[in-house]
Order: sequence, then C-alpha cells, then structure tokens
Amino acid sequence: MATLAAVLLFLALLSVLSFFYQQLRQTEETVATRMAAFVGGEGQASLREQELRQPLYYRLVKPLLTRLGAAGKHYLPASRAQVLERKLLVAGNPGGLTAAEFLVVKYLAGICLGVAWLLFSRLTQVALFQFLLFLVGIMLAGFLLPDFYIRKRAQARQEAVRQALPDVLDLLTVSIEAGLGLDGAILKVVEKMKGVLPGEFKQVLQEVKVGKPRREALKDMAFRLDVDDLSTFIGAVLMAEQMGVQLANVMRLQAQEIRSKRRQQAEEQAMKAPVKMLIPLVFFIFPAIFVVLLGPAVLKIFGIFRAGL
Repeated sequence: MATLAAVLLFLALLSVLSFFYQQLRQTEETVATRMAAFVGGEGQASLREQELRQPLYYRLVKPLLTRLGAAGKHYLPASRAQVLERKLLVAGNPGGLTAAEFLVVKYLAGICLGVAWLLFSRLTQVALFQFLLFLVGIMLAGFLLPDFYIRKRAQARQEAVRQALPDVLDLLTVSIEAGLGLDGAILKVVEKMKGVLPGEFKQVLQEVKVGKPRREALKDMAFRLDVDDLSTFIGAVLMAEQMGVQLANVMRLQAQEIRSKRRQQAEEQAMKAPVKMLIPLVFFIFPAIFVVLLGPAVLKIFGIFRAGL
C-alpha cells in the first residue's frame, strides 16, 4: 500500500510540477527562440531533433494529460466544458490545456496532496478523525488550487490590458494620423510595445493574414481578453469603419475616456484607503502606542498604591 501511494504521489507531483515549470520557462524559451532566429542556426533541424528540443512538459506530461483527458471527456458535461474553456481562454490558455485536460490536472493535484497527507499521517500516527478531516480538506484544496491559479492569471492579464490600453490607443492614433491604415497602425503597436495587449494584436494580424476577416479577429480578441474598456473600444472602431467616421478622432476620444475612467478608479481606491487602514490601526498600532505611552504611568501608579498600602 505504501509503495503504491508513493508511486501515485511521484506521478502526480511530476505532472503538476512540470505544468508550473513550463509556465515559468515560457518567457525564457521565447527569448531563446528569438535570439536563435536573429543570430541564425545551423540549418533546418530534423523532426526528431525538433521533438527533442521541446520541453519535458510537451514531451511527457502533455501527451499523458491528453490521453487521460480523452478518456474522461465523455464524462464531462458540455456546459461544464464551455465554462472551463472560457476560463482557460481568458487566462491565456496556459500549457495549451483543453477543458478535459485541465480537469485532469485538478484531480491530479487533489490526489497528489491527498497521497502526501496519507504518507505523512502514517509517519506521525494521526488520529482517525483528524486524518479523515484533514484528508478531505487537503484534497479539496488541491482540487481548487488550479482554479485559483487560472483566476489569478486571468486577473493579471486583464489588469495588464487595462494599464496598457491608453498608451496603445495613443500610438494607434498617432500612426493613423501619420497616414497608416488600421492594420499598419496595429503592426506599429506590435513592433514598438510589449505585453499582453500587443501580443493579442499580433495574433489578430496573424489571423487576418490567413484569411480571417479583421472584424471577426478583433471581436475574438475582445472575447479572449474579456475587458470592458477594450470591448467598448473595438465596438467603437468597428462602428466607425462601418459608418465612415475618421478612426483617429474615435481613438482619441476613447483614449481620453479610458484615462478619465482610470483616474476615477484611482480616486475611488484612494477614498477606500482610510477605511482599509482602520482595522490594522485599531488592532495593531493603537495598542502598541497605548502600551508605550501609558505603560510607565500605570506602573508608577501601581508602585504608589503598593507603597501606600
């Protein structure tokens, strides 16, 4: 039993750690690929060499997740699959996971932590009630941990888009006023800026090159990012193109509106700061101040009373 638990723990740990390792290595691999393309390689690599150059996640873990996901895909409701696909899409589709594969990762994370607790409890001789209670809690935490990661990743991407959107609109406005078309202005954004939003614009250009209408490509980008300001901007651009309005004026107005909204949000957060500071002020700072200021006086009063008695 202990050997089987150790094997299951090793496989689960390998899958989960490889997944997160791939996310950490993604930026370094992108930089290495660009440097290799800039400096030049030794020629066209064979298919076998290209496969061996892939990270361990794509050579070992991803095929395993694909097989397990294909086996459990029939048991995943369509509505649940759509919800998971939507979450993964907004989060940037980390690891290239499908809904079924992501569900497999969740189960593996729960099993991994459960087996780890099983081994730990056998070494420490935990009581049965505590063992079952902690086992349920730990496995539930492991099952929900990938959801927490996806949610935080999606929020980080959306916040990056909100922060970069006014600057992107300014560059688009300047490029269009200089005589470029919308595609050329988007290309300037991709060349001059880095981040989530320029990367999404790069994908839009790639989709347009393969024959997808620009209108649909922009709508798909708004759907992937799920940011209200970006959706409003894309809707205004598409409406301006349809009605023949100058894009530069529309983008300038959109940039001003987004900056005004961001300023209002900053002011709102500033107004909430005193309320948020009240709890640590009352429970942590004031008691320490009272001890420092009133402590010597209280000790002196106690000393006087003792001397009088």
